[in-house]
Amino acid sequence: MHLTWQRRNLHLRHPFNIARAQTSHTVDKQVLLVRIMHDDRVGWGEAAPSTYYRQSLDSAESVFAAAGEIIGDDPFALDRILDTLWARFPDQSAAIAAIDGALHDLIGKLLDIPIWKMLGLDRSRCPLTSFTIGLDDPEAIAGKLREAVDYPILKIKVGTAQDAAILKAIRRVAPDKPLRVDANCGWSSADVLERCRRMADFGVELIEQPTPRGEHAGLPAVRAAGLPPLLADESCINLDEVLPCAEAFDGINIKLCKCGGIRRALPMIHAAQATGLKVMLGCMVETSVGIAAAAQLAPLADYIDLDGHLLLADDPFEGIGGTAGRLTLNDEPGLGIRERQSV
Repeated sequence: MHLTWQRRNLHLRHPFNIARAQTSHTVDKQVLLVRIMHDDRVGWGEAAPSTYYRQSLDSAESVFAAAGEIIGDDPFALDRILDTLWARFPDQSAAIAAIDGALHDLIGKLLDIPIWKMLGLDRSRCPLTSFTIGLDDPEAIAGKLREAVDYPILKIKVGTAQDAAILKAIRRVAPDKPLRVDANCGWSSADVLERCRRMADFGVELIEQPTPRGEHAGLPAVRAAGLPPLLADESCINLDEVLPCAEAFDGINIKLCKCGGIRRALPMIHAAQATGLKVMLGCMVETSVGIAAAAQLAPLADYIDLDGHLLLADDPFEGIGGTAGRLTLNDEPGLGIRERQSV
C-alpha cells in the first residue's frame, strides 16, 4: 500500500466561533486529506486536528510520514496497523482517524460493499443531522437562521453572556424548531443550574458540554432538576471515559477525530448503550470525507451532528448529502464519496 496526503484549504460560508477560547475560523480552515492506494483502488481519509487536544497539522503529518512504513501490504490488517500507530502516537487521534477512514474506504472498495452494510447496519435508522449556528451577535444569528430554514434541527453555540439574547432572537425567527445548544465548556459549575434552566425556558432539547472538562460538580443538580439532558463532548475522548461520564451526563458525543476513527468509536458506542447513555455522533469542520466516515455509524446513534461539510462553501467531495438534514448512506462501496469535479 502507498500512503500520500495533502493539506487542503476550506472556505466557510460564515465565520464560525465557539465559547471555548473564542476559537474562530474567520476565513479558512485547513484539513489533511489522506489517500491510501492498493490494487488500483484509492481509500480516502481526513484529519481535522484540534489544538484543544494538543494536535496540529504538523503533528498529524508526522504520523503520516511514519505510517508509510507501518501500513504494509494488507489493508485488512486493521488491528496490526492501528495498534502500531496508537503505540507510537498515543495523542494523535485525528491523524489515526484519517488512516482508519482511508483503510475502511479502501476495504469497502476492494470488497465492493458500503461500510455501513459491511458493519451490518440498517441505513433506514439514520437520524436527521442538526445544523450548527456558530457564536455571533443576535442579529447576525437571526440572519443565518433564515438561510438554514430547510434544516429541521438546529444546534446553537452558546456559552457567553449573550446566551439569552441569542435564544430570544432565534425563537422570534424559529419559534417551534427543535433546538440543541453547545456551551463548549463555557459555563461554570456555580452557574450551570441557572443557565440550564434558562435553556429549558427556550425549549432546548439537549445541552452539550456545559462546563469545562473535569468540572462536573454542578451537573448532578441539573439532572435532578429534570432539565434538558446533558451530553459530554470534551469530557469524553475515549473508551476509558465513557463509564465515568454516566455519573454526570445523560449521553456522550463521539467524534472520529477525537477518538481515533471508526475502529475506536464502535466500542465507545456499545459501552455507552450498555451504560444507558445516549449517543451523539459529532464532527469538526471537515469535508464530506470525514463526515462520510462518521455517517457509516449513524444508524447506531440517537442523535447526529454531522454537518461540517454543510458549513463549507467549497466541499471538494460529494456523496453524503445533507439537504434538509438528511444524510445519504448510498450503495457505493467504501465510504460512498467521490471527488467533486467542479471544485
